[in-house]
Amino acid sequence: MPLPLIVDAHQDIAWNIQAFGRDYTRPAAETRRLETEANSPAIEHEGHTLLGWPEYQQGRVAIIFSTLFVTSGKARYDWETIFYTNFDEAHRLYREQLDVYHELTDRHPDYFQRIGSRADLEAVLAHWADASAETHPIGLVPLMEGAEGVRSPAELELWWQAGVRIIGLAWAGTRYCGGTREPGPLTDEGRVLIKVMAAIGFTLDISHMDELSARQSLDLYPGPVIASHANAAAIIPEYTGNRHLSDDVIKALIGRDGVMGLVPSGKFLNYAWQRGGQRDSVSLEMAAAHVDHICQLAGNTRHVGFGSDFDGGFGVEAVPGEVDTVADLQKLGPILAAKGYKDEEIAAIFGGNWIRHLQTHLPA
Repeated sequence: MPLPLIVDAHQDIAWNIQAFGRDYTRPAAETRRLETEANSPAIEHEGHTLLGWPEYQQGRVAIIFSTLFVTSGKARYDWETIFYTNFDEAHRLYREQLDVYHELTDRHPDYFQRIGSRADLEAVLAHWADASAETHPIGLVPLMEGAEGVRSPAELELWWQAGVRIIGLAWAGTRYCGGTREPGPLTDEGRVLIKVMAAIGFTLDISHMDELSARQSLDLYPGPVIASHANAAAIIPEYTGNRHLSDDVIKALIGRDGVMGLVPSGKFLNYAWQRGGQRDSVSLEMAAAHVDHICQLAGNTRHVGFGSDFDGGFGVEAVPGEVDTVADLQKLGPILAAKGYKDEEIAAIFGGNWIRHLQTHLPA
């Protein structure tokens, strides 16, 4: 029986291409070698890559929610050179990242294909179902992380026409809502924005939203909702922040038929873990505990998937010791099977739940 397809709901590919010149058509090992030889700043600030096209193939990573992510000047690290200080700059930088995906798929159509419709999705899935094909293209679904690239609700239609299908309002706090380390509700501007988003058909991503604004959005937003990359706060010992989701928010997301993407990284699994710490202090067993917690809250396996955030501020040094590249996400399967999860349930968790969301909510 083939390994299940993986859908990864959060990878900062364009940001890494721009910031460090990473080439995701290469094997991960080659990128690591080249960056080591060049003494690339990527190693110090990001860590060694977890991603590469051969590893996508090996791990059967068929679809990625590929982010548009730019840091605000107030929240950036000192070393970062790509950031915005006003909304016009944010708009330009987010647009440049979307252009990165257009260029990537135009130059390497056998490697990557954009997904903006159900027809696009089914074409990618059909290729992966073709056992005679030696390799398969990776489908990219553009996701805007932090909505300050949208200068006004009137621009949302332009972003939709350009291919964006998912928008999260926050990273840190924005003019639209409270966010990570910056608590706060939906603002009046945020309420207007999500009303127009729903009318067009965007999926709302509540990742990075403060709990209050996330609860308000789940109550108010009539369109589809997800949490592309967040873990269960209740089972992270000592955690007291607002980045991960409380059980109440998870239950509300489940009630809206949303899906939540698991982040299998050090501090997201063990809050005591520190950068540079031992990798064996976090494990895929810990990641499985988050999966199981969400499934127990739901009473089924329909509402959890992967949202790895790989290469999103951390590399191989900050993931469980069993993981060397994205292909090793497949190692979670036997762990879940040992907990009693059936093959079809594991397939749903690995990719089926995100595929169902896309089949339901993408335009024809």
